[in-house]
Order: sequence, then structure tokens, then C-alpha cells
Amino acid sequence: MKNGIMTLVALGLILIGCKEKKPAGEVPEAKGQTKPKNVVFILVDDLGWKDLACYGSSFYETPNIDKLAAQSNRFTNAYSPNPVCSPSRAALMTGKYPTRVGITDWIPGYENKNTLLQGPEDLYELPLEEVTLAEVLKEADYKTFFAGKWHLGDTGFYPEDQGFDINKGGHHKGRPPGGYYSPYKNPKLSDGPEGEYLTDRLTNESMAFLEENKDHPFLLYLSYYTVHTPIQASKKHIAKFEAKKQALKDSVALFKKEGIGQTVINQYNAAYASMVYALDENVGRLLEKMEALDIMDNTLVIFTSDNGGLTTLMANRKAPTSVRPLRAGKGWAYEGGIRIPLLIKRPGQKQGNEIDAPVISMDMFPTILSELDLPLRPDLHQDGISLSPLLDGKENVSHKSLFWDYPHYHGSGWTPGQAVRKGDWKLIYFYEDDLYELYNLKEDISEEHNVAQTRADKLEELKEALKYYNEKLEAPRPTRK
Repeated sequence: MKNGIMTLVALGLILIGCKEKKPAGEVPEAKGQTKPKNVVFILVDDLGWKDLACYGSSFYETPNIDKLAAQSNRFTNAYSPNPVCSPSRAALMTGKYPTRVGITDWIPGYENKNTLLQGPEDLYELPLEEVTLAEVLKEADYKTFFAGKWHLGDTGFYPEDQGFDINKGGHHKGRPPGGYYSPYKNPKLSDGPEGEYLTDRLTNESMAFLEENKDHPFLLYLSYYTVHTPIQASKKHIAKFEAKKQALKDSVALFKKEGIGQTVINQYNAAYASMVYALDENVGRLLEKMEALDIMDNTLVIFTSDNGGLTTLMANRKAPTSVRPLRAGKGWAYEGGIRIPLLIKRPGQKQGNEIDAPVISMDMFPTILSELDLPLRPDLHQDGISLSPLLDGKENVSHKSLFWDYPHYHGSGWTPGQAVRKGDWKLIYFYEDDLYELYNLKEDISEEHNVAQTRADKLEELKEALKYYNEKLEAPRPTRK
């Protein structure tokens, strides 16, 4: 089982295509620059596509992130490579599809004995044989800093084992073990004063790192635990949104059935809204610190999420947010589970821009290298492409197709399946019933009209694309019990 695989990996045996650790290689000094470029990468946990005002929310307030968006390239068709966290985080670190890495479920995954299928065995950690973005930048003499959620392995597989010089709070848990207020019960983060808010603390640690390293090229990877459960309001801001909630037309959750689960279709949760507002406040603090240190004009800023928002749950549980008009949410390969916000602000950029081309999280690795004027490493980031041409306005540069592989069950009601997008068309496949669903996203962003029966030509075309990825990545399938 999974624990056995973890043990073998820890012993250094070759599993699921893992290779001996390769050095990131000699990297020449960045060329033609008066100041070295830095990277600030902000990753928010479970932040939905519509959880920001600049992406359409009218209940949540995000003035600082909106200001960042107004000076950034804002992507409208950005995707996570998986609808749950650990696989997407592995893809960000490696530039590879989660299937290629061997992590296709959150760690340790959802267990349910009363299912038709058994999901394939999965790794419990990002193999040390993988060369991460942090390792490549560290070899290029970048100072590397990690704060927040890791969820890619236990002791021996922490951020400091994968290329980060400093780790503040990154360990094996996928949610804050002590909640959002100190004491945190986090083995990699000392407790703060009683009542300290975790989102504030991680930002404070990041700002201290900026102060100490403003004159040296750095990668700051700020991976907030928020807005993952438990939903614990920011005490500083909850009254604001409790009052705002009273003015909502629908101040209680409304639902739509999704498989054996239910999806929230309106944003109603004041506590969640306060967490988003606290996130925004802290992003603003970080950006203000960068301005004060005079490093904004030589720093690449990326802001994104690891998967879709938590909108869909089983057993009559009430999810905290909604991403309508997208269908479903975290755990599902419908758009609500995989479409995410993405902002990329180039050093010195002042004017915002909207980019509609489909992109995916693996693209961050080569894009960062390209933007830093460092050589691309296609031997490493095998499934990502540099988005620099898109940032330059060359709209013809993008993926021909994108793939999602989630062969496991999930507490949202998802059953094992896959999906592929090609152009405006998207195919979803469910293993239990050998069922295909086909949607035209340009005409039907909510994926309400399955045209698999009427567009046999597109059905076969996307089936071929799905077959291509399964063969290329040697995707393991679930088995009948």
C-alpha cells in the first residue's frame, strides 16, 4: 500500500520512474541587468476562481489584490493540474504533470471502503530525486525562502530538503494543525503571542526575509494556509462582513445537486469573507514592504491558487464559498475545481493586461526561469512552457491541450476520472460508468450541456487527446474491487 511505497522511496530505491537526483546544472549569471531579479510567489490554498473582486466577487473585498491585478497580467483561463492540493503543489515544484511525478491525490488521500473502485497507489512525498524550482534557483545563487503550507512529505521531505534555505511552517499536514490562531501546533513554526493570526504571522516572516535579503537575488515562496478549512474568521474583520451579509439578497447558502454531493451557488459566508479580506490585507502589507525596500521594480510577482474553491461536499455538508458560473469546485475536474486565479506582474510593470490563453501551473517553473534570464531546463519542467511570449503579447503561444488525472474518490462526491481540454472543447471521463461528457466552454462555461451524443467528431478528437496523455504519462488506472 501507500506506506510501503513511502518506505521504499525513503530507502532510495527506484519507484514509479524515479531517477537518481540530477544536479540542476551550471547556470550562468543573469545577463544584461543592473540589478538581479527576484521572485515573490504567493500561493493561496483553495482560493476559488471567483473569490477575488477582480475576478467577479461582489461579497468578498480584495482592494490590494485588485490593485496588483491592475498592474499585472491577469489570466482568465489559468488552471491547476489537479483539483486537489498535493498534486498541484508537486507540479509547481517540478514543472511536471502530477501523474508523471507519482502524486495524483492529496496526501494521504480520501479513504472510503464502500466504493466500486480502488484508486491506484500514490506517493506520500515528493521524491528527493526530483529537481525543484528552488534547487535550480539556489544553484544560480538565489536565496530561497518558504513559508506556509507544504503538504509534500514528512520528515526528510520538507522544504529544506527540496532546495529551500529557510522554512517557516512547511510540514506534512494539509491544514493548520492548531487552526489559524496561536498556539499553532506546527513543528516548523514557533508559536507567537496568544491570539496571533497565522496569515499575519506568515506575512511577518516573509517581510523579515525581504529586509535581510533585499540586496541579494531571492525566491520568496509564500504558501498561505488560508483559505483552507477550518474556516476561522479574522476577528479583526468579521464584524464588517457580518454586517455586509445582512444586506445580501441571499444570506444563507443555496445549493445545486452535483452527483452525490451538493454545490453552494452563492457567496454567503461572512467568516470566509473575513479570511479573504485578511489575506488581501497581508498581500498589501507584503507589497508595501517591497515598495519601501525599493525592490518592486526588479521583482517578478506571481499570485495564484493550488486548486478550485471549496464549493461542493457530500453528506449534506455546507461548503464555504461559490465559484458560479463555474460548475462544482475543489475535488472535481469540472471548471470550478480546476480553474484558478493567476496574476503575473513583471518587474516594473505598471499597466495591467488580460490574457485568455489556457495555461497551467507547470508553466510557472519555466516562466520564472525565462523572466530571470536563466536558461530553460526542459529536461526538468517537461510539461510546462514559458509564458514569457504570452506576456510579450504573442497570443499564438500556448498549450495545444491540457490534461487532468484524478483517479481517486474525494469527499466532494467526485468519482475517479480524467479530463482534457483542447481549444474551446473539454472532455470528462468517469471510470465507474465508462462515461464521457463533452462541453464547449466558449458557449457553455457552466458545463451544463453535454454534447457527447451530438458532436461525435469532437468526441473522438478529444478521446484521442485523452489517449495521448494516458500513454505519454503512463497513467495508472483505478481497479475494480
